Amino acid sequence: MSAASFTPSTASVLLSKSLKPAAPKTLGFGSSLSAFNCLRHLRPRLHMDAAAGGGAALAARMVFSVPSIGRSAPSLDFETSVFKKEKVTLAGHDEYIVRGGRDLFPLLPDAFKGIKQIGVIGWGSQGPAQAQNLRDSLAVAKSDVVVKIGLRKGSRSIVEALAAGFTEENGTLGDIWETVSSSDLLLLLISDAAQADNYEKVFSHMKPNSILGLSHGFLLGHLQSLGLDFPKDISVIAVCPKGMGPSVRRLYVQGKEINGAGINSSFAVHQDVDGRATDVALGWSVALGSPFTFATTLEQEYKSDIFGERGILLGAVHGIVEALFRRYTENGMSEELAYINTVECITGIISKTISTKGMLAVYNALSEEGKKEFNAAYSASYYPCMDILYECYEDVACGSEIRSVVLAGRRFYEKEGLPAFPMGKIDQTHMWKVGEQVRAVRPEGDLGPLHPFTAGVYVALMMAQIEVLRKKGHSYSEIINESVIESVDSLNPFMHARGVSFMVDNCSTTARLGSRKWAPRFDYILTQQAFVTVDKESPLNQDLISNFLSDPVHGAIEVCAQLRPTVDISVPPDADFVRPELRQTSN
Repeated sequence: MSAASFTPSTASVLLSKSLKPAAPKTLGFGSSLSAFNCLRHLRPRLHMDAAAGGGAALAARMVFSVPSIGRSAPSLDFETSVFKKEKVTLAGHDEYIVRGGRDLFPLLPDAFKGIKQIGVIGWGSQGPAQAQNLRDSLAVAKSDVVVKIGLRKGSRSIVEALAAGFTEENGTLGDIWETVSSSDLLLLLISDAAQADNYEKVFSHMKPNSILGLSHGFLLGHLQSLGLDFPKDISVIAVCPKGMGPSVRRLYVQGKEINGAGINSSFAVHQDVDGRATDVALGWSVALGSPFTFATTLEQEYKSDIFGERGILLGAVHGIVEALFRRYTENGMSEELAYINTVECITGIISKTISTKGMLAVYNALSEEGKKEFNAAYSASYYPCMDILYECYEDVACGSEIRSVVLAGRRFYEKEGLPAFPMGKIDQTHMWKVGEQVRAVRPEGDLGPLHPFTAGVYVALMMAQIEVLRKKGHSYSEIINESVIESVDSLNPFMHARGVSFMVDNCSTTARLGSRKWAPRFDYILTQQAFVTVDKESPLNQDLISNFLSDPVHGAIEVCAQLRPTVDISVPPDADFVRPELRQTSN
């Protein structure tokens, strides 16, 4: 339904306006950025201040009458001469995708025409998965394209690359800079902070007319903040799996028996010097095993991805489970049961239900009393979650969060007479020790109970994130994959196997930094505002509940669910996705 087909309430208009940036102004960063975004302390707030008393009432009046895409999204249509483009309609918006499948592997030689070597730089989260998937898919296609890993001399990752079958003897493992110089398609999969520190040397070593491949738009954001861009003599593309590397590999291996299973990916063509970029990007995505690939831009990708990591994917989940665990135990629930009703509930039954049936199925599975408890939690949590999410998005969009990641990466090492400050672990606190005990006795396949209050808070978070992305002009494909599918089909299953703290301690550097920074914000705002509202038995925002039940995103999620493979990711309890540099035993 279009925005013109309804008459929004005054509150809806106010909130819609508050989610739209002012006209761009040059702020001295070398690119046009919104002063409204960067000077966020000048914007209207959505606090529900219990002490003041009026905030909750204000939030209760501010309701979206009918959700719709806010700012004009960029045109995301594309042309491909190799693969079949399909149109899908998501919540009334036409978008274009390419379906994956192992039956498409014979098309890979055409997609990679002119490419003799694909260089993979980095052996962290994405590097091992993408290199192995590409190698295996090209072997099925009987292609002579070489996938070569480039690593520093003495790198601790060399042992793992050798174990995965990449060797100097067969020309698939070599020095990082020699690999950069000799590759026709270079996949730069080192950490975001490392990209920021090494991009000039990478660019200087790349061949003219070669293709730079990214799996995250972070580098573009960093360059924009410096008033720079990519060299004009190379193509720049991105394929961004909506899941961490171990999930990309795990589902690819599982899908060998059923014509493919994997993690959906977005793709972007930022710069195309010779007309090959789109087909190369789509070939890369198909070779990774992506069930479907949708178009985005590098800028939209980094905004949604960095934001998502700090929200529903990791940071917010970390924050809300700690807040809920503390609330439940303070109200007399045993520690074991509190852990089960928070972490196990979210990463287990809630995620499984949303993955296969959608968010409404979570609500409909509750008893009438359970629905009342869900409604109370949802009504009280939605706007506090949106408050933090909104601020976080703007910090990403104006470059503040990107700069924070770059600076944090440099503090990992001694400099300027100050000691190194690498990230510490969070898994030694009491809650996470309780989690170890719970998982030790958990029956195989147990997904935990469906706790109504936990479900209400979690679904409110998910819907608030969807709405912020929607108002910021992101496509439904990107919104659903970034806020729903990546969460319930990739990250949460690993968290169910090993615990949220294990993920916070071991995923990508950018995500770990974001979780540590933003998780406390979600914890505090729920404790200080949402839970206070519930305990005061304040009136529910019935319009907010009605909007959730009728939101068009549910139909869009159903369409996307039909495009997913029939296999669910299988994660063993000892699933290992620790990057080599984090291994205590590495030398």
